[in-house]
Amino acid sequence: MNRPMRRQKCEVTDPVKIEQIIKKAGVVHLGMVDEGKAYIVPLYYGYIYKDGGLTLYMHGATEGRKYDVIAANPNVFIEIDTDMVLTSGGEVPCEYGAYYACVMGEGTASILTDVDEKVMGLELIMKSQLGRDFIITEPMTKLVNVIKVVVPELSVKMNQEK
Repeated sequence: MNRPMRRQKCEVTDPVKIEQIIKKAGVVHLGMVDEGKAYIVPLYYGYIYKDGGLTLYMHGATEGRKYDVIAANPNVFIEIDTDMVLTSGGEVPCEYGAYYACVMGEGTASILTDVDEKVMGLELIMKSQLGRDFIITEPMTKLVNVIKVVVPELSVKMNQEK
C-alpha cells in the first residue's frame, strides 16, 4: 500500500474524517483469493480504528465458503465506500463523474475462537450497525462465526468537490 495516490487531492489523511467514513458506510467488501480466483463478499461490520490501523469484525453462519477460503489463505483486501452520487456531464459522456468516499487496505483475516473476543466483536457489530449497546452472551457466540480482519495501513479517498 506504499504507492503514492494518483489523485492526491482526493487523499484523506485526517483520522477524524477517516473514522467518519468508516462509521457511516456500514458494509465492507471483503476480497479473498479462492484457489487463484477472486472471491468477494459484502458484510456488515463492527470496528476499532486506532493509530491509523483498522480492525474489522464481521459475523455469519458457522460454516461456508468464506471460512474455508480464509483458512486456506488469510490474506484479504477490504473496500468500504459511502456517499456515492453520480455527477452530470450533460450531453458529454466523458464529463460524468461521481462524488464518493472510500477506504481500502490489505489485511489479514482470522476466524475467532476466543469467546471473549467473539463477544467483543459481536458487540461492536451491533453498536456499529444499530447505534446502541447489546449484551452478547457466551451461548450466543456458538451460533455464529466471527471474522477478524486487521488492516495496518489504509488508503482513503474522497471526492466531494462541487
